[in-house]
Amino acid sequence: MSVTAGIGFKTAHLADALPCRAPGLWFEVHAENYMVEGGPRLAALVALADRHPVSLHGVGLSLASVAPPPPDHIVRLRTLADGISPTAVSDHLAWQRWNGAHHSDFLPFPRTRQALSHAVDNIDIVQAALGRSIMVENPSLYVDLPGHDLSEVDFLTELARRTGCGLLLDVNNVFVSAHNLGFSADAVIDAFPADLVGEIHLAGHSRDADPDSPLLVDSHACAIADPVWALYERLIARIGPRPTLIERDDDIPDFGTLLAERDRAHALLAVRVPAHV
Repeated sequence: MSVTAGIGFKTAHLADALPCRAPGLWFEVHAENYMVEGGPRLAALVALADRHPVSLHGVGLSLASVAPPPPDHIVRLRTLADGISPTAVSDHLAWQRWNGAHHSDFLPFPRTRQALSHAVDNIDIVQAALGRSIMVENPSLYVDLPGHDLSEVDFLTELARRTGCGLLLDVNNVFVSAHNLGFSADAVIDAFPADLVGEIHLAGHSRDADPDSPLLVDSHACAIADPVWALYERLIARIGPRPTLIERDDDIPDFGTLLAERDRAHALLAVRVPAHV
């Protein structure tokens, strides 16, 4: 993947996205929305992939579950990846499946050595089935569970070292988690090993709808906040430029608004990228 900035693709933006020639523009899609045998949604993705680089961001592998990812899910993901040749494939450090049920949220877990072993096994299964390495994203946290053996950064680092996966560092998730759990976002951003970070996500967050709640929510429903931009600049100043995605999944604005945020990230990257990249 080029070291440039991209946008999370929405089918409503297809007519604007296809002809757009912004330098280095790429798109990301949620893989599960396109893991079908045909239809207009898949046709739109194929058309997009013919014009622009596309990455697949999974929301359903449940990599931190005790049980392995369902084989049929991996087969459908492999079929999609073989069809569009994505620049990257990623998913989240969280669990969603329990006793046959699948939950839509990215649920937290105690970061124990046993949990690490399960996650390593699950990533190994996925990577072997896909025939490629994936990246794993740090989720937003809303409650600090007891029983951790490892910090989130140490857990992700060990996971990457043992499986060969990369890390997808979501800067907004760090900011939200730091606010909600009371730790330093700067310290966490500074702790991620530069050699393992393969991609960066930027998104907006919101206050919890409960007026009595102090929580921030990783809503992807508004513009990226200034403190998140500051964290992003701090990160790339330390580790260098990485492919960076602008996410927006609710209250979707027009394509031009998203492109403007993308261009801001792209400009920050361009300062640190050689002219030939």
